[in-house]
Amino acid sequence: MSDVQNQVMKGSFKLSRVGVRNVKKPVMVRRPGKDVTLIVTFDLFVDLPAELKGSHMSRNLEVLSRVIDETVRKQVSGLEDLGAMICQELLLRHEYAKYSEVRMSADYFLERSLGNGTSSLESYTLKASASSIKGGPTKKCIGVEVIGMTACPCAMEEVRKIRGVSKDDTNASITHNQRNVTSVSLEVPMDTQLEADKLIKIVESCLSSPTYEILKRADEAQVVISAHANPKFVEDVVRDVLGKILEEFKNLPDDVHVKAKSESFESIHKHNAYAERDTTLGELRA
Repeated sequence: MSDVQNQVMKGSFKLSRVGVRNVKKPVMVRRPGKDVTLIVTFDLFVDLPAELKGSHMSRNLEVLSRVIDETVRKQVSGLEDLGAMICQELLLRHEYAKYSEVRMSADYFLERSLGNGTSSLESYTLKASASSIKGGPTKKCIGVEVIGMTACPCAMEEVRKIRGVSKDDTNASITHNQRNVTSVSLEVPMDTQLEADKLIKIVESCLSSPTYEILKRADEAQVVISAHANPKFVEDVVRDVLGKILEEFKNLPDDVHVKAKSESFESIHKHNAYAERDTTLGELRA
């Protein structure tokens, strides 16, 4: 059979990423005291030289299946570590490639309770990635995406003025609410393990309030009261997340890359509010 991918091109262009997206595989992650099976969506890429017509994409799928089969027999301590292994293997299989990248996402569940005896499994999203340069470093990144709520401080202040309500009287304060999606990710050293549960806890603590699948009427009222006692702009959420990342991860080096972003889906507008910071721990510490 002719190998169309290996046809030589003249006067063409190098491509940064060529590969496959939205490949789903089950992955067993083993952490101290907890084993979790995740259904992970993978995107797998390598770069393509200007002189080659195409990439051998089936190799990406072969690498993915083989590495996952091996981790079932051994163990993988995190999606980011799995991604690093896949990246290194991709460069071995694609002899023409100088760069590889893997992006991963998975639904993740934690039990949450309002303290009234009722609990539910709440959903989050794990985000991980890795990249590798042939003859150079392999990098890994772990992050989370959290759904919660924010309450608008601006409308609250105006309502207080109109109604003549004291700023100290939080029970009499009203405003409009937003469903909020906030994510944070850290590109950490290869020998570092970061707990996704800790990142989720940080993000939830920076919102006006977490949200819950199961709420009875009294619980709904308590969530609304809590959120209105803690109004937040998306700018506040991102800044608070960055501050708590600094507090929690004092031992991580300055060159650790951090990305935090927050989006509030407005209830009284047709647009959304958005804030983001892309930085390093060193820049934040400075």
